[in-house]
Amino acid sequence: MKIALIGATGYVGNKLLAEALSRGHELTAITKETGHAPHPHANLEFVQVDATDVKALSGAIRGHDLVISAFNPGLDADGSGTRAIIDGVKRAGIGRFLTVGGAGTLLLPSGQRVVDQPDFPAEWKEGSLRTAAFFETLQKEKELDWVFLSPAAMLVPGERTGRYRIGKDHLLTDAKGESRISLEDFASAMLDEAEQPRHHSERFTVAY
Repeated sequence: MKIALIGATGYVGNKLLAEALSRGHELTAITKETGHAPHPHANLEFVQVDATDVKALSGAIRGHDLVISAFNPGLDADGSGTRAIIDGVKRAGIGRFLTVGGAGTLLLPSGQRVVDQPDFPAEWKEGSLRTAAFFETLQKEKELDWVFLSPAAMLVPGERTGRYRIGKDHLLTDAKGESRISLEDFASAMLDEAEQPRHHSERFTVAY
């Protein structure tokens, strides 16, 4: 499969890159940064593109089977980056679009969002609300077959086990009440969805 990965050198993106290459996919790594180019690999092409440049982005991703975005909407103050990515994917004629979401948009048993809770960390709230706005934009999208993959509340480097539970809109917790998943298993879940689509124009979540 030929995959374009936006934000390929970021916190989540570099794990998605490693997972995709380990599965033998042909990968185009798209990043704005010049000093963080991935290590050379036979199946990897590195392209420096600003994701907010719709014309350049659409040119870089045209001809791929799907696009995975690890662009962080939480850092996208005016929403221009996420809008440009959606427009670029559509302009390139790619129908399948997978994106890294956030846990703050997930629901609790009460039906309220995680981000709306009084104890939600203040330093994360603004970014989480921006990610929520991106999710709401995708929910109105009719042209793309999109998937918004929300991680567990804790997404940290760890072990790749290849095992995880799947949920839809509600935060998943374990027997101890914890919600967590490693970056490596989150990447595995994303590539599982890329290879065997089970979700269409919807969000799902993964956790242990």
